Amino acid sequence: MWTVVYIAPNRVVADMLKDLLEQEGILTLLRPIGAPHLGVAASVEILVPDSEIEEAHEVISTSYGK
Repeated sequence: MWTVVYIAPNRVVADMLKDLLEQEGILTLLRPIGAPHLGVAASVEILVPDSEIEEAHEVISTSYGK
């Protein structure tokens, strides 16, 4: 099962966080939310496997801030 650990304000931030998480060995999926016509400006959910939620939160908070 996958769980949302962060909602990025846009695709650029989501891609950056995905790279950070994957560098730490955490599987990551991105899922755009909102209106499709917004493209890269739409918010994006960052999902990780349930077993990696705690580690993902730690990576995001220490690397990207709260």
